[in-house]
Amino acid sequence: MAEQKLERRLKNRHIQLIAIGGAIGTGLFLGSGKAIHLAGPSILFAYLIIGTALFFVMRALGELLLSNSEYTSFTDFANEYIGPWAGFVTGWTYWFCWIMTAMADITAVGKYIQFWFNVPQWVPALLCLLILMILNLLTVRMFGEIEFWFAIIKVITIVALIILGLMMILFSFKTGTGHVSVQNIWSYGGMFPHGVSGFFLGFQMAVFSFVGIELVGVTSAETADPERNIPRAINSLPVRVLLFYIGALFMILCITPWTMLNPNSSPFVKVFTLVGVPAAASVINFVVLTSAASACNSGLFSTSRMLFSLGREGNAPKTFSVLGKSSVPSSALIFSAAALSVGVLLNYLLPDFVFTLVTSISAICFIWVWSIILISHIIYLKKRPDLAAKSIFKAPFAPAINWLILIFFVFLLVLIGLAGDTRVALFVTPVWFLLLAVAYHFRK
Repeated sequence: MAEQKLERRLKNRHIQLIAIGGAIGTGLFLGSGKAIHLAGPSILFAYLIIGTALFFVMRALGELLLSNSEYTSFTDFANEYIGPWAGFVTGWTYWFCWIMTAMADITAVGKYIQFWFNVPQWVPALLCLLILMILNLLTVRMFGEIEFWFAIIKVITIVALIILGLMMILFSFKTGTGHVSVQNIWSYGGMFPHGVSGFFLGFQMAVFSFVGIELVGVTSAETADPERNIPRAINSLPVRVLLFYIGALFMILCITPWTMLNPNSSPFVKVFTLVGVPAAASVINFVVLTSAASACNSGLFSTSRMLFSLGREGNAPKTFSVLGKSSVPSSALIFSAAALSVGVLLNYLLPDFVFTLVTSISAICFIWVWSIILISHIIYLKKRPDLAAKSIFKAPFAPAINWLILIFFVFLLVLIGLAGDTRVALFVTPVWFLLLAVAYHFRK
C-alpha cells in the first residue's frame, strides 16, 4: 500500500495567523500580571530577550524544514542528524508538552464559562474538547479556519489596547490612578524596581508566554507553497513580538502605574476598566476564553500530527500514521483528545497548584524541543554543507548564535529552579525522560 501523506491545505493566511496565535499565548493575557509584579517595567526587556532568542530558533527550524520537503516535523531532522533516540524522545516530549499545556487550557475554558453561567466546571471543559475534536476531524483546513478566527480576536484586542493607549497619552487622559503618561514606566522605582533578581524572576513567567511559537514547524507538511509561506511567517516574528508583547505591555505600563496591577488577575481587564469600557470584564473574559480554546485547538492539532510522524517512523503504534477520509490522522487525534480529557479530572481533584505545575513542566519540555532544533541545525551545517550552501532560507549568525542560545536556555532552567512554585517541575520532569528512556530501550 502506498504511503499516506498529509495534504497541503493550509493557505498563507492560515499560516500567518497560526504563527500569530502561537506567538500570543494565554501567558500574555493571564501571566503578564504576575510577570510585571515580579520584574516591574524591566519585564519589557525580558520579553524582548526571550523573543529575540526564539526568533533565531525559528530561523534554524525554517532552514532545516526547507532543506528537505519530506520533513513533516522536527522529529524527522532530529532523527537524521542526532539519532533515532533524539527523534523518539523529542517527538513524545513534544506530544507531552502540548498535552500538559492543553490540560490547563481546557480547564481554564471551564472556569471562564463559569464567569457567566453557574455550571460545573467540567461540563464546558468537556464540551469544548468534544467540539474542537469534531471540527479537527473534519479537515485540516477547519483547524486553519478555527485558529485564523481565534487569532484575529487576540489581534483585535491588542491593537485596540495600543490605539486607545496612544490616544490617552496624546490627550493626557486622566484615570482613577492618575494621568496616562510614558513617565509612569520609570516613575515608580525606576526600570528595575526589584533589582536584577526581580528582573531575572520575570523570565520564568515570560518564557511561558512563548510556548507554541514553533507551531509553524508542525504545520509544514500541510502548508501550501512552504518555500514561500514558512519564511514569511518566521520573518514576521520580530514585528509580532514588538507589537503584541512589547507594544501591549508598554501601553499597560503607561496607562496605569505597575504598582497598582494585581498579579493574580489580567492587567488587560484593569486597563480596559480604566479606559471606561462598560463591559470590560466580560469583553476580556471572552478574549481569554478564546485564547484558551485556541491553545487547546493548537494542542489537538500538534499532538495528532506528532503522533502521525511517530507512527510513520515506528516510534508509536502504526495506527497513528493512518489518515482518515479527510486526510486527517483520526486515530492520533482521538488518542490525544482522550489523553486531554484526563485534565478535566485532574483539575477537579487537585487545587489550583496543578495549573502552575503542568505549565512549568510544559515550559521545561519546550526548552528541550527548542534545544534539539538548535543542536540539529549545528550538526546539519557540519554534515551537510552542500545543503547549507544552496539553502534558500539561511539562519543568520549560525552556528555561533545557536551555542549562545543553548547557554541561555540552561540559564532559564536555573531561573525556573529558583522559585518555589516552579521548582517542583524540575524534579518531576526527569521522571518523564526516564520513562522515555525505558520505552526506547524496549522499542529497540
